[in-house]
Amino acid sequence: MKKSLLLLTLFFVCQLVVSQNKDAYVFYNANGKKVSYKKMLKKLKDKEVILFGESHNNAIAHWLQFEVTTDLFKTNKLILGAEMFEADNQIPLNDYLSGKINYKGLDSLARLWKNYKTDYAPLVDFAKTNNLTFVATNIPRRYANLVYRKGFKALNTLSTQEKEWMAPLPMAFDKELPTYKNILKMMGDHGTPELVESQATKDATMAHFIFKNMKPTHTFIHYNGSYHSDHYEGILWYLKRANNTINYGTITTVSQEDIYKLEDEHKGKADFIICVDSNMTNTY
Repeated sequence: MKKSLLLLTLFFVCQLVVSQNKDAYVFYNANGKKVSYKKMLKKLKDKEVILFGESHNNAIAHWLQFEVTTDLFKTNKLILGAEMFEADNQIPLNDYLSGKINYKGLDSLARLWKNYKTDYAPLVDFAKTNNLTFVATNIPRRYANLVYRKGFKALNTLSTQEKEWMAPLPMAFDKELPTYKNILKMMGDHGTPELVESQATKDATMAHFIFKNMKPTHTFIHYNGSYHSDHYEGILWYLKRANNTINYGTITTVSQEDIYKLEDEHKGKADFIICVDSNMTNTY
């Protein structure tokens, strides 16, 4: 009897401890089943390309980008790349990585995002310390804005040099992709066909520079906003056009009030879904 009471007491104590646990995030697979960090990392080790989708101001996503990168570096040869660097900034980025210029030099020569110091500098500095390639993959914003105003046809007016900083023209485009159609839905009266074309120039260009810089026996980790790779579209759609046998993995970041059950709208967004408590402090 005493033994039974002791076991019952221990059970309730354990339940109390679990109920008081406050996690900041939970990992899920595409089907909405909880997975461990260790299992996710194991699945990612054999990938040629990993598209790590972030919410740009989410501290947990940025921390996990660094953790996944440093942990994979223990076993894999890595190449890094990011949406946050535009292709025409590759030279100053290379100069920083090689030690030719310091942070002030990089800041003056490259168009760094406002959250660079807190969110992206750790990744760039990791590449610098370990002599890793870091690829500036995005189309220069001025050209994406040009397409937003005038459509794809405006890119034909650019110089040969300017065209080197984007995917080859003419860029493939499928306006019927669900993620592109959803942009128009989300933007309402502000949505235009040119807006979707502008988004496509970014996806196409990031895929182009990822594919161009891939190497055998290496894993290319790319950091981008989640929407650029959610639902296996965006960047991945273009990568598959280049080579439909690429062994890839995708990660996305979502926020919920209750992180212990993935909401249906988030299922299927990626191979692994980081569900972050919506109360998490943002980096900006």
